Amino acid sequence: MSDAFAAAALRLQGATRTYNQGQNTLVVFHHVNLAVTPGEVVALVGPSGSGKSSLLHMAGLLEAPTSGEVFIGGWAASAMPDAERTRIRRDTIGFVYQAHHLLPEFSALENVMIPQLIAGRRKREAKEEAARLLDLVGLRQRLEHRPAQLSGGEQQRVAIARAVANHPRVLLADEPTGNLDPRTAAGVFDVLVNIVRTEGVAALIATHNLELAVRMDRTLILHEGRIIDGGNLKNKAN
Repeated sequence: MSDAFAAAALRLQGATRTYNQGQNTLVVFHHVNLAVTPGEVVALVGPSGSGKSSLLHMAGLLEAPTSGEVFIGGWAASAMPDAERTRIRRDTIGFVYQAHHLLPEFSALENVMIPQLIAGRRKREAKEEAARLLDLVGLRQRLEHRPAQLSGGEQQRVAIARAVANHPRVLLADEPTGNLDPRTAAGVFDVLVNIVRTEGVAALIATHNLELAVRMDRTLILHEGRIIDGGNLKNKAN
């Protein structure tokens, strides 16, 4: 086993996902191997319909692989009981989606507090941690604003802070800047990378935006059901 695989916060080993469609079997991806280490930002690119979202769902324990294994922090997750998988997902995996999915009736601070309270943290501690994270994403002056009072970029920053509120090992992001204009997307991406580095999270980010993919540590290309290691696109461009 390579050093990268041994140190990985997220590791997929021989992961395959298929669906039965009548008498036919649809192969979404086949025998995927990948590893993401703490503090690393990895791009997952591929055309629409290539299976990027399905792969993220599997990595996030929302779906089980048809065969192969998903390791979170070295622990094999596929054979875990549902309750344990739910706990692992809650405590060690953060999700950021294209839509921010903030609760509209709560402030930015409260939106970041809620997952902590669900996990059992005391209200005072949750409030302090939420304020710290929102400061880290540049929203110190917007703590009491509700989502409707925030710009699209600010809403997505809150979603990023919420995703890391319980100190996950792994951050999974599915087109996190897809609804934003290029300038705002670049700013949100900077925030995302900064919080990944600061918090030591392993981040796997699905994106169509090659300008953002170039800025990540390395790129994985999902093509015809298989992962191709694209390496560091910035170095290749130079």
